[in-house]
Amino acid sequence: MMNQYVTGTVIKELREKNKMTQLQLAEKLGVSDKTVSKWETAKGYPDITLLEPIADAFSVSVTELISGNTVSNANVSANMLRSQFYVCPVCGNVIHSMGEAVITCHGVCLSPAIAEQTDENHMILIERVEDEYYVQMDHEMTKQHYISFIAAASSDRMQIVKLYPEGSAEARFKINGVKKIYFYCNRDGLFYVNITKGIDDKENAYDDVEERRALERTADILFGQ
Repeated sequence: MMNQYVTGTVIKELREKNKMTQLQLAEKLGVSDKTVSKWETAKGYPDITLLEPIADAFSVSVTELISGNTVSNANVSANMLRSQFYVCPVCGNVIHSMGEAVITCHGVCLSPAIAEQTDENHMILIERVEDEYYVQMDHEMTKQHYISFIAAASSDRMQIVKLYPEGSAEARFKINGVKKIYFYCNRDGLFYVNITKGIDDKENAYDDVEERRALERTADILFGQ
C-alpha cells in the first residue's frame, strides 16, 4: 500500500512551475480557490478522486505527483546509450529505463545509478568471438560482494545478463553495434567501459586501465565515437 500522499508543497511548486494561479487550478478541478489554498497551507488534502485530475493539470503522472519527484526526459529519441539503471538496495532488483523515471521498490524511491569508468579494482576483459563479445571479470562472487549484472548498450537496444553470487562474472552479447558495456558491483556501484574498435582480442584486452583509456581516447578521435 502506498504510504505517501500528495502534499500542499508539491501542489504549490507544480502550480507555480506551470505559471498557474490558485483560481486557474481550481477552475480546472471544479473546486474553489479557497480549497486549493487549504491544500497548499496544509489545512487539508485533496480527495483521492482528484489525484488524476491534478496530475493531468500539471502534465505529470500520479506517481510523480505523490512522490514529489517530477521527471523531465531529455532522451526523447530513446537512445539506449543514455539509459538509466535503478538497483534496489534491499532485494537487488534491477530496473532499466531509457530515461529518468520515478521508481520505487520495497518502499524505497530509487535514484538512478551513476556510472563511473572502470578502475583497477574493477577490470574487465572483452574478447570478440565470432559475432559476439565475451565479457569476463576477475571479481569475487560471494554473497557479500559480487557483480549483479552486466549489460551491453547500442543505440537501439540493451542486452542485460543478471548474475548471482557463487556464479561466474561473465556474459556473452551479440555485437549488434554495441558501444558500451555496463556492470554493477553491489558494493561499489555502476561502472562502464566503451567498446573501442580494433581492441577486442585477448592480447589487447582491457587489463591495463591507463593503457586502455589512452587507446580509447585515440579511437574516439579516429572513429568519432
